[in-house]
Amino acid sequence: MDKLHFLTAGIPAQATDYTNAFDVLRDLNLDGLEVEFVHGVRYSEKTREAILNRGNLLITHHGPYYINLNAKEADKKEASIKRVLDTIRAANDLGAYSITYHAAFYLGEDSDTVTKKMIDLHSKIVDVVEKEGLKAWIRPETTGKKSQWGTLDEIIEVSKKFKNILPCVDFAHIHARENGAFNTYDEFCYILEKIGNNLGETALNNFHGHVAGIEYGAKGEKKHLIFQESDFNYKDLLKAFKKFDIKGAIVCESPNIEIDTKILKEYYQSL
Repeated sequence: MDKLHFLTAGIPAQATDYTNAFDVLRDLNLDGLEVEFVHGVRYSEKTREAILNRGNLLITHHGPYYINLNAKEADKKEASIKRVLDTIRAANDLGAYSITYHAAFYLGEDSDTVTKKMIDLHSKIVDVVEKEGLKAWIRPETTGKKSQWGTLDEIIEVSKKFKNILPCVDFAHIHARENGAFNTYDEFCYILEKIGNNLGETALNNFHGHVAGIEYGAKGEKKHLIFQESDFNYKDLLKAFKKFDIKGAIVCESPNIEIDTKILKEYYQSL
């Protein structure tokens, strides 16, 4: 990647659908969007055409929310694998840079046990990806609830095993999961340094992250907020991005997506 791109999570509120979403993004001087496959990987030919004609704007994909690769039931686990693969297939079809998803819940098991399962299941996913010749970064996302698998350390362990898997770092989720920690310049630098030390410069030069204001409690994430209503320290995060010369995509998931995405990009450009 040549720079850090600032994307909205889904189509901007000022757009009606994908047919004019990219024109709105250009007018706002934003860099693209994350296609949100919330309930399933489905899109019309009209949407496909609009996305393929987006010009130089960047897209990423977020997989459906009904993914749990640690499901107890075999059919639910297989359905989850299929949802991840369908998201990757859509990325290949639409030319997306990267895909992300919430991978699993612990369901009473310890971190090491679930992480080993995630390595095995992602091996199956990667085998299909390579067999079908699919192109896109595959990224389990750091999660915001303590009941979910997906700490940065856990995802780094999976990423070490595969050349096409890297973390999607949701900084608001980490902040919420740790009940208010990881919200300073030094802590953001610590995260980026850990990624670089464990996964190399490739991970910093091909980054995919999420940012938002967030409400949280003892169990972690509650809901996303706009920056103005949150304690999330986005300014120090952007300073850390500058220090490490991060390149890739940062997706803003605040409820007022284009407003907060513009705030991020304009502050970053001011540094």
